[in-house]
Amino acid sequence: MQHTRSAVHGRKPRTAESLQQDAWLAHESLRTQGRVLDVLRPGVLESWQRSLSHLPDPDAAAPALVFDGDELAVYRASHPLASIMPVIRRLLVEPGKDSGLLVAVGDQLGRLLWVDGDPELLRRAEGMMFMPGTDWSENSIGTSAPGTALVTGHSVQIAGAEHFSPQVHPWSCTAVPVHDPDSGSVLGVVDITGKEEAVAVHTLALVEAAVAAATTQLRVERLQSQQRPQGRRNSTAREPRPGLYQDSLQILGTDAAVLCVDGTRLQLSLRHSELMTLLALHPRGLTAEELAVLAYPEEASVGSVRAEMLRLRKLLSRSASARIVPESRPYRLPADLVLDAGQVRACLSRGAHRLALNIYKGPVLPHSLAPGIVELRRRLGAELREAVLSEAGVETVLQYLKLDEAMDDAEAWRLALQLLPRRSPRRAAVVAGLQRIERDLA
Repeated sequence: MQHTRSAVHGRKPRTAESLQQDAWLAHESLRTQGRVLDVLRPGVLESWQRSLSHLPDPDAAAPALVFDGDELAVYRASHPLASIMPVIRRLLVEPGKDSGLLVAVGDQLGRLLWVDGDPELLRRAEGMMFMPGTDWSENSIGTSAPGTALVTGHSVQIAGAEHFSPQVHPWSCTAVPVHDPDSGSVLGVVDITGKEEAVAVHTLALVEAAVAAATTQLRVERLQSQQRPQGRRNSTAREPRPGLYQDSLQILGTDAAVLCVDGTRLQLSLRHSELMTLLALHPRGLTAEELAVLAYPEEASVGSVRAEMLRLRKLLSRSASARIVPESRPYRLPADLVLDAGQVRACLSRGAHRLALNIYKGPVLPHSLAPGIVELRRRLGAELREAVLSEAGVETVLQYLKLDEAMDDAEAWRLALQLLPRRSPRRAAVVAGLQRIERDLA
């Protein structure tokens, strides 16, 4: 796949009609010459480039059916987004029933969980598999508002032929990602789909306001749930819980990991951060001997491990995080924890490099010497760098260069210089960065 600059650059500001004409031109060039013309909006162009790395033929792109029947119902009921659906229905679905619009809500991987709205439009949308249980990520269908909003972490509007797949060209859509109010992790996306009205300026404002209201409602419900009397919980249960929470452990860019459980945040010491991370990485559990090998840079007695685990369990049992107190023999967590490092790896695996960088706050527990943590830190850093340098666009590379670990990465700085247009005002900063590296190496 080649990428070429079109001579139409520099013309007067484009209208909605001219944007569609340019998109059709880009499709024709891709179909007949295998080239992507630089006539698309920058965000759309980057999304097309990502899409092509997974879907060489736009005509063959089709959303996969992931959930169906009871499996979809169970997954929806246990997902945190279930708790915001009353707000979404009141603010978006009910007003849009007779306006020729559809409202879709998807999870953090781009899989649609709810689709509602105009009845006639619902029937037509099913013809292109825009329905609950289908995968509308960029990997599955290419450029679309839901999938692209999840990759970038920002609101997105995609109109008509700007969609990567021709089957979606009759439609336009606006999507806004939903972030967890406690951990900041991406919970999913809210999308409006229809005709031209779906990408109006006021539509974007409406969806953003609805997502803000839904996020506030989620925060309020979490606070209220903490104030209710809690019955005794079975610590061995791993069944899906009602929506509201996405228990998480934030270990990127800090030695004091933050544990978020049931809406409560607890900052951990470095040693306890290491132990909780290792247990989260091994859901089946670890023996004291295995934990000693992974957690201590030098030989440590099993007694030392058990003593530290006893202190960790006491700490958690006295806090609002009691539900996550590790079990013993083997040591294991009674419930799954979402690691921010795991989210980065998941994003990289599906080509969502921009979203991975948005989540990535720095190396895993940067001062930890625990062998298991050192290996995770090394592997994640290498995967992030390789993905950015081999597959990402210029905006992603420039975002990567802002990381401390990329400060002296001459190869990354040279790649940015290669990708930037010759007349870009941003080249000066990149050239200065390369000169600094050369001076430091001299």
